[in-house]
Formats: sequence, structure tokens, C-alpha cells
Amino acid sequence: MTNPTKGSATGLPNPFPVELNPPDISAYAKGTGSIPYIWTFDSGVAGPHVAITAIVHGNEPCGALTLDWLMRRDTRPVRGKLSFAFINVAAHEAFDPEIPDASRWIDEDLNRLWSTAVLDDPDRKLTEELRRAREVRPWLDTVDMLLDIHSMQNKAQALTIAGLRPKGRELARSVGYPDLVINDHGHAEGVRMRDYGGFGDPASPRNAMLVECGQHWEAAAEGAAMETAIRFLRATGATAPDFGQDWLSQRPAPATMQFLQVSRAVTIETDDFRFAQDWRGLERLPQDTLIGHDGPTEVRAPHPVTVLIMPSRRLWRGKTAVRLAEPVAG
Repeated sequence: MTNPTKGSATGLPNPFPVELNPPDISAYAKGTGSIPYIWTFDSGVAGPHVAITAIVHGNEPCGALTLDWLMRRDTRPVRGKLSFAFINVAAHEAFDPEIPDASRWIDEDLNRLWSTAVLDDPDRKLTEELRRAREVRPWLDTVDMLLDIHSMQNKAQALTIAGLRPKGRELARSVGYPDLVINDHGHAEGVRMRDYGGFGDPASPRNAMLVECGQHWEAAAEGAAMETAIRFLRATGATAPDFGQDWLSQRPAPATMQFLQVSRAVTIETDDFRFAQDWRGLERLPQDTLIGHDGPTEVRAPHPVTVLIMPSRRLWRGKTAVRLAEPVAG
């Protein structure tokens, strides 16, 4: 499938009802410093700089709804600093419920730009996403603990992407929700924000988690984003231990945590990638099950129990088609 130049970012019809409407975030444009749409509050007490980011992709409204709730609640840190950051504002503002997938980005995927080689390249074409990444970068360099809120193409259980380092898994465990935690390498296409700089460095105390809250426009994604944010703020000590208890009391108790290790992100190498079935995510397949074809090459399940992580509808050369994982001890 070739990359469409307009319309849906997948080039495919949207099969899901749009149950979430992106909030109007124009009231947050001024921010608290020199970077628009980033708000930082200082408790005046020593502690880490904790941050929550949303709308790195413009078609993922659950994070913006969560930050809007936190801002309207006047959420402030009890120690250290606390930031709320709306990232790809231009894409968020382009959202159209008639073609809701079209506003994932303006020019390119902002969550593949977070390497120094890309950010410092003077010859790289200046897209809207690269401009915003460079604008946000000085602030991001000050963040110690990051929660980056995302959602998925298909309906599936909410999950945490914890990166490769043990510290990522430890942060996910301390938050305690979602109960499914994925350790993975990221994407060949580029570096995610959750892996930027010290977040991905085992020698650095800086840490990050990325939460995938369910299908982009399903109502349940907002609840998953809200619960993750509240539990993250409590776990990092940015807020009091009982912060948001009035809201959490309406939610079921988290289940026992499960951990999956990704062994391979299947990067598409041809213009003819196709799945063997209509995989939706988290299917558990026996070893050697046919997953798909990349041109003439078969992609098969490598593990005795192979779990499919977020199979994509954007089946273009260079993109990740699916991640292949296996259950591991926590």
C-alpha cells in the first residue's frame, strides 16, 4: 500500500464510531513560559520534574481530554515541578470527525523524531512536526519523569510501553495501571519521545512510560488515560497519595500485572505487505503460525506463545507492521 497524500492517514475507511470529541485547548495556548501549550508549576519544594504529554499524534484525543481535566482541576505539585504539555497542536486542531485518522500528523510522525541526529540536522526538511519537536526539546530536557499518553488504531486492552530498560518496567509497576506492560525496542523508522535522551539511558535516573489507552475514538480510552495519569502522579510523588481518589473510586481495581517482551518489530520492506488474517492485537499464537507476507517473505510466530502487539493498518514500506512478543516474568 502506498502512502496516501491526503484523506485518511491509513488510506482505509474508518471502521470505528467516533465517541470522543477533542477538547478546545485554545485557552492553554500561552503556557507558563516561552513555549506555547506547555504549563509548568513549581511547588517550591525539592523534587523531580514530572510531566504528562498528550496529542503527540493529533488523532488521539484521550490525552488532551485528560490534561484538560487536570488543568481545570487546578492540579499542582506537592513537591518538585509538574508540567502538562500539549504537543502536536496543529494536528489536534485539524481533527475532522468525518475523516478522524487524517489528523495524525501534518507532515510526518512527530513520535519518530526524537534522536539528536534528527533534531540537530541542519539539512533536514523543516516540517511542522520537526519545528514543534525542536521548540519543545529544551523543556523536555528538564523533565525527570514522563508519561506520554497515546491510543491505538484497533480496539484492544490498554497497555504500557515501557521501553527496553529495567527502569521502565519498574516505573510501570509502581504506577500499577494498565496491567499489561510491554518492553520493546521501538521502531526502525525513528526514536519515540519516551526513549529520548536520558529516558532510554540505563545510567540516567530519568524515566518515562508511554500508555496506549485503547482505540483512538472509543469512550473507554478517556477513562484509561485518566486512570493512568492519576496513578502516575501519585506514584511519582507529584501529588498527594490520595489525589483523584474521588474519580478512581468509580473504577474497578487493577488486575494482576502481566509483562511481555518484544523480540522483533516487523519493519515493512516491500510495497506489498499483507496480513494472513485480520489481526487486531494481543492475539496469542502458537509458534510458526503464519502472521503475514512482506512481498514473498513469510512472517511467522517465533515463540511458543507469540503475542501480537498493535498490528498496523498503515502498511507502508519502512513502517512497523506489528511487534512480536512473548510473555515473561515480571
